[in-house]
Amino acid sequence: MKRRHTLTAITGALTLIGSAATAQTEIQLWHGLGGALGEKVGEIAEGFNASQDDYTVVPTYKGTYTENMTAAIAAFRAGEQPHVVQVFEVGTATMMAAEGAIRRVQGVMEQADIDWNNDAYLPAVKSYYTTTDGDMLSLPFNSSTPVMWYNRDLLDAAGVEDVPQTWDEMFAAADKLQENGHDCAFSFGWQSWVMIENYLAWHDQPIGTQQNGFAGLDTELVFDESEDLTTLLQRIADSQENGTFEYGGRRGDSLPLFTTGECAMWMNSSAYYAGISEQADFEFGQAMLPLNSDVADAPQNSIIGGATLWVLEGHDEAEYQGVAEFFNYLSSPEVQADWHQSTGYVPITTAAYELSQEQGFYEESPGTDTAIKQLSLNEPTENSRGLRFGNYVQVRDVINEELEGVWSGNKTAEEALAAAAERGNALLRDFEAANN
Repeated sequence: MKRRHTLTAITGALTLIGSAATAQTEIQLWHGLGGALGEKVGEIAEGFNASQDDYTVVPTYKGTYTENMTAAIAAFRAGEQPHVVQVFEVGTATMMAAEGAIRRVQGVMEQADIDWNNDAYLPAVKSYYTTTDGDMLSLPFNSSTPVMWYNRDLLDAAGVEDVPQTWDEMFAAADKLQENGHDCAFSFGWQSWVMIENYLAWHDQPIGTQQNGFAGLDTELVFDESEDLTTLLQRIADSQENGTFEYGGRRGDSLPLFTTGECAMWMNSSAYYAGISEQADFEFGQAMLPLNSDVADAPQNSIIGGATLWVLEGHDEAEYQGVAEFFNYLSSPEVQADWHQSTGYVPITTAAYELSQEQGFYEESPGTDTAIKQLSLNEPTENSRGLRFGNYVQVRDVINEELEGVWSGNKTAEEALAAAAERGNALLRDFEAANN
């Protein structure tokens, strides 16, 4: 009898444990971060799950940013949407237009039983994702900006003492590298983001009308009107003849050109810090993007890339409390400082940046605050706070196609930019017509 009583007690305890586990509310998070970054997302979710007993965040990798957003849209139409979906920055206008499908983060956080302050977030980060009234549309998460990565060993060997700060210095460094027997001076990835969107913001020039799309859907792309951008792209294309520039593909495909030492400098996201740290067997560093000193005396500010977390409608009201609590945890200084230091993404709050300073991270890893400094150089202007164009995922594909025509020698830079703007504006008109 005593044994039966013990077994009954154990069974009862297991039942209670099972009931408690079942009682936890699941919060589904779909994201587009694979590999080590995806593992880090899982680590953050595990930390939140262990910090309280009411909710369980379940992160699910759904492929690339585009695939993830497409999957979430299809799921919403089927009534099977997640609570939270990660969307890259150029999907902002598309998400804003999906009225009835999204719930503004501002409302989610203010209606929840938590302490939350919109002002805690870095202005350069949150401004991209807020309304003109200051309401936060989505929660900044993995935010980055392009920087110039450089191979200190190669530059030293070529006698390049100072990291180039202007485009003229970039080509001068290329000459020295080639004199020392090293051909490729530089490459870049995410070329629309780095070489058009950020180049223009860096030099306080418009990408499009209507405040780069922030002020209305009736916006038009005007990047083809920048004579200095056109001249620079043509100069880069022409430099392929002697090997100064090497095109390595869209997105981050060209990373191996830098990590293997083939190219001495590489312009792409600050978020490649973890990957470069693991792969490079040389001394490397980060510097600010080069300035075209023919048109500007000093840079304005760079703009962010990466993605944010959007909250989708269609769930029980009580579940949004769990979303808010997870977002609050995600925004905490400790979590954000760790995320920033591990990945190279910028911290989304001032407190996380200050904590990283206190922890001595920037002293131990010089240059890792370059992205934050670039974003915060000056108060953003209408030309430099970012962009908000509809169908911009497709527009970027168009820009990629046209620029690849330049690198292959099939088009001049002037022809390619004109064609990209014309094709891109047709896509903007399609988006305007569908949302009016």
